[in-house]
Amino acid sequence: MSETEKAAAKRKRATFGVVFLTIFLDMVGFSVIFPLFPAMLDHYLARESALGGGMLTDFVLSLQGLAFEGNSQNEAFRFETVIFGGALGSLYAILQFFFAPIWGRLSDKIGRRPVLMFTLAGTCLGYGLWIFAGGFWILVLSRILGGMASGNLSVATASIADVTSRKSRSKGMAFVGVAFGLGFIIGPALGGFASQWSWGNGEDAVFGLNPFSLAALISFCLALINWLWLAFSFKETLPKEKRGSGHEPRPAIFQLRSVKSAAVSNTCLAYLCYMISFSGMEFTLTFLAVERFSYDPIQIAKMFLLIGVTLIFAQGFFVRRFVGKIGEKRMALMGIFIGLFAFAMLSSIQGENWFFFALFLMSTGVAFISPTLTSLTSLYSSEQDQGFHLGVFRSSGSMARAIGPLIAGLIYFKYGSSIAYLAGALFLLFPAWILFRVPQPKTNQ
Repeated sequence: MSETEKAAAKRKRATFGVVFLTIFLDMVGFSVIFPLFPAMLDHYLARESALGGGMLTDFVLSLQGLAFEGNSQNEAFRFETVIFGGALGSLYAILQFFFAPIWGRLSDKIGRRPVLMFTLAGTCLGYGLWIFAGGFWILVLSRILGGMASGNLSVATASIADVTSRKSRSKGMAFVGVAFGLGFIIGPALGGFASQWSWGNGEDAVFGLNPFSLAALISFCLALINWLWLAFSFKETLPKEKRGSGHEPRPAIFQLRSVKSAAVSNTCLAYLCYMISFSGMEFTLTFLAVERFSYDPIQIAKMFLLIGVTLIFAQGFFVRRFVGKIGEKRMALMGIFIGLFAFAMLSSIQGENWFFFALFLMSTGVAFISPTLTSLTSLYSSEQDQGFHLGVFRSSGSMARAIGPLIAGLIYFKYGSSIAYLAGALFLLFPAWILFRVPQPKTNQ
């Protein structure tokens, strides 16, 4: 191996390392809060009650008007919790939706490294605020900063595209998928573990430690390590001669029409439709497990562990090894139909063994879809438009994560789990139909 090849390999490893940690932390930041929703609702409502009211109290009172007739007090509380969690999760995801193409287009113009440096600093600031979120509005502000910064997923993914050939692009995106899967495991586990140690003192203080400060502190330390690693080891992956002038970055909701490639538009639409269904089913799994099997928090943690391990194995082994033989389009379609079958099973099964088998299939389906659709988007993009197109793609997923849990939560509590999961299964026919219109790209370049 020549010195030039050694330098290129070293640069590629450094890029993969930083991108892996960046995406891993973005997923941790999104999911660390999941197991904390019920306790957060209790904590901040108690604080506002002592102070005579507040924005969270007003929000919960407005939800009570949506409570469905015949619900028990416990069901009403679960409804409030899922909508409260959905609202916080949606806030984070909506900001990802708006900012992913902004950061992506900006990185196409000035390079990946400066955009990643800036957004990771924003991630650190968001976690820092969460540590001292004595008041609920400080928590909301921290989620706003975190959501804006997490739009850098498009930039991180574009960096992988910069240093991989078209032929190996899907294998690189599968590596990105492993970071997603690992973050999905560690995030909820970190939140649940850290919540056992409460640092909250002085409930009247707007800025002060709270019962969730330890989870925020650990996340802050991980984000700081990521920023330092980026500062000292990450080299720019987009040379100046390959940068585009582009248009001024605007929110993604205005950008899908600006995508000139019909194939890219269709992959974004397919991803949007798939993730609406998947994120909704994923979000209500906790309630399904409690409803049918009376799971406690430890059993729910094991459930998510199975999902995360399956994601890592399917993307890190199966996709990387077989996507070249099967093709990105066919593997994505396989993932959609596997997911459809899994959701249909979850709508009706009562046995615990079949429940875990359905979870395995559900996780395998999304493991096939995420890296292959990302790769298809990248393969149909020029080097000047990689960041922008991947930004639109990622923002499509973020918008789906914003609306999917709320829609699924409402259907779940209005019509029951069977109808909700059957609806999720049938909805997957839309992304399948869209994806049939996307051609398989040539990767022999």
